[in-house]
Amino acid sequence: MSVMLRNNVKVRGDGPRTIVFAHGFGCDQNMWRYVVPHFEKHYSVVTFDHVGAGGSDLSAYSFEKYGTLDGYASDIIEIGQELVLSDAIFVGHSVSAMMGVLASIRAPGMFSKLVLVGPSPRYVNDGDYVGGFTSEQVVELLEFLDSNHMGWSQAMAPTIMGNADRPELAEELTNSFCKTDPEIAKHFARVTFTSDNRADLDKVTVPSLILQCAEDVIAPEAVGHYLHGRLPDSRLMLMKATGHCPNLSHPQETVASIRSFLDA
Repeated sequence: MSVMLRNNVKVRGDGPRTIVFAHGFGCDQNMWRYVVPHFEKHYSVVTFDHVGAGGSDLSAYSFEKYGTLDGYASDIIEIGQELVLSDAIFVGHSVSAMMGVLASIRAPGMFSKLVLVGPSPRYVNDGDYVGGFTSEQVVELLEFLDSNHMGWSQAMAPTIMGNADRPELAEELTNSFCKTDPEIAKHFARVTFTSDNRADLDKVTVPSLILQCAEDVIAPEAVGHYLHGRLPDSRLMLMKATGHCPNLSHPQETVASIRSFLDA
């Protein structure tokens, strides 16, 4: 199957440079709908769905291939090869940020800049490293998801989204989580929350922007500072946006932050 169909790849705009937007866990490319239009005038904009999400081909999902983030990074590279990308910009939200890191290492020259929105190289605390979750909390989270996908979605989405004064945002994220195939969601969550990409950070050779939200329960501020200290040529931007999904909750600040980095 064509990678364009497998990953439901969409290309808009006709600018001389390409910018690729990748969505996070339990979501799809629709999560970028408030951000993408602001770049279509000056860039060729690529959005896609990870296999198992949105309009992707669910039959292409492999528990073996997607047993690590490398499987998703391989898809990103395949999309880039299909589109003959060179010196493109990668924008990854949440777990997709580390997929972009891996893709940039494995395919030198494909991406010239990385924008990492709410990134984390490891979600579990480890010695002096603060990831935001204890091992016990991650076990409980995954067991809850294993036993009750719908209940987990309804409980976790508002916490992840934040912005309690705007319940429609949590409702959208809840619906997105609930649409995901339960078995794929369980597997992807386990891969996400048990991943550890700290050793990959110093292999990155391109400039990167770390967009760190306030009150982010998934990627707390300590994680942003950790990444900034270990990603060569990185810039840390502490956003006013709260929660873990500024592409939905604070799109204007997200667009302005990305633009300031790209224009620098």
